[in-house]
Amino acid sequence: MMRLSLQWRITLMTVLLIGITCVAMNLLLCSSGVYYMDTIADSLQGGSTVILNEGGVASFDPQLIAPNEELTIVVDGAQGRFRTTNWYITAAVTILSGILAYFVSGRALKPLRSFASQVGQVQLNNLADMRIDEDVLPEFKQLSRSFNQMLERLNNAFAAQRQFTGNAAHELRTPLALMQAQLELFSAEHPDARPETADIIRLLRKQTERMTQMTKTLLEMSELRSVPCTDRIELGPMAEEILTDLAPLAEKKGIALVCDGDGVMTGSDTLIYRLLFNLTENAIRYNRPNGTVRISIAEEETQIVVRVADSGCGIPEEYRRSIFQPFFRVDKSRSRAYGGVGLGLSLVWEIARLHGGEVLVEKSTEEGTTMAVRFPC
Repeated sequence: MMRLSLQWRITLMTVLLIGITCVAMNLLLCSSGVYYMDTIADSLQGGSTVILNEGGVASFDPQLIAPNEELTIVVDGAQGRFRTTNWYITAAVTILSGILAYFVSGRALKPLRSFASQVGQVQLNNLADMRIDEDVLPEFKQLSRSFNQMLERLNNAFAAQRQFTGNAAHELRTPLALMQAQLELFSAEHPDARPETADIIRLLRKQTERMTQMTKTLLEMSELRSVPCTDRIELGPMAEEILTDLAPLAEKKGIALVCDGDGVMTGSDTLIYRLLFNLTENAIRYNRPNGTVRISIAEEETQIVVRVADSGCGIPEEYRRSIFQPFFRVDKSRSRAYGGVGLGLSLVWEIARLHGGEVLVEKSTEEGTTMAVRFPC
């Protein structure tokens, strides 16, 4: 069901109120007008009567009327025309009032539109700098103040979350590195260990490496806000470099890597590299054997669009937004097999938002998936 805007609601309520008022006035005027017309007609007495009807004036000779004879003129249909004219006036006044109410309410709601526009500019990366103007009408002043306080609380909460994540990652990195070194040393000192022991050591090394990678990603996510985004980035050569770095992984599955297009943007060279690397690595890992991964770069109007397309099995529609959430995995068994921890696409989303862009699943079918990242020029 379509919901009307506040401006249209005010307009319709005003039209309804004015319409009811005009109808009531019309009925009162009609009744009083007809009453006094009848009173005047009743007060006219005697004499010849000449009827002037809607078709014209009945002909008569004034010379035939005696000087002292009274003449009564009855206007046929006057009451009906009086009522009709009143209804026309009522309709016109109601319509004009509605048009006037629409524009007047639009001007009255201008501060609300300005407020909505300012709220729309609030992003995750500008919470600390974004404040709603409190020099507004009294009706909006409390709303603006409350909204600014909410922004401050959100910014403090996100800052505390990033600090906790960074601190936890720092604290975990050292013991994980120590565990990894001890496991490698044990494997080197006991090459003839029993198969059961060797399997346990292999599993521990694999899980330790996975936790180390997770810690590294969490640390990178916590430090995103402190990275300057002022580098001039040529996306074409960067994409070629990423394909070269990932060529050994692609060769294992017989996947062909293709790159076309170019574009220039401003941002963090390190972070944009990581964004494209993660998307391309995902496209390779979750692709079909002997498939294809294509990176295409194009300028579209005021945006630079980077697309990473694969020939995998696709992403179900209900998961196309959830995949950018931390630790979310569509197929947990496949993610474990490939060593995924569910943070790669979350980091991609954070980097895109930091650069004022967005990342989304542009197309996904059983024949493959296309991920698109849009950056402002």
